[in-house]
Amino acid sequence: MSYLWVTLGSAFGGLLRYAITRWSVTLGLGSTWGTVAINVLGCFFIGWFGTFTLQTGRFPLSDNARLFVMVGICGGFTTFSSFSLQTFDLVRAGEWWRAAINVTASVILCLAAVAAGHKLAYHAVPQVAVAETAEEEYAG
Repeated sequence: MSYLWVTLGSAFGGLLRYAITRWSVTLGLGSTWGTVAINVLGCFFIGWFGTFTLQTGRFPLSDNARLFVMVGICGGFTTFSSFSLQTFDLVRAGEWWRAAINVTASVILCLAAVAAGHKLAYHAVPQVAVAETAEEEYAG
């Protein structure tokens, strides 16, 4: 049953992400600022919700409810929120070195993966390797 909750939450989170990004493009801010806003909102929300809904928190919720929101909605909205929560947990545990490695490795490896994926796709279809419209620019 938990897979169903995560699936439903992910669909809702993805829809929210798309709607906010489209709204930011409509306002002339471009998709990049929409993505920044999504990442910041998602990070704030997962930190807030995760703390308030612990079994020892102010508003304890079931595991399925927490999965629906934290893994589903926040995961569909932005995976950056999960990364940030995990890094924050490392910092809170006093594992600064592991937190620094997590941040550095995530940024470098993810940028490298985007570049590698782009390069691979570019060789297959070089004529469409550069976004020409705001709609094409937004991919997630």
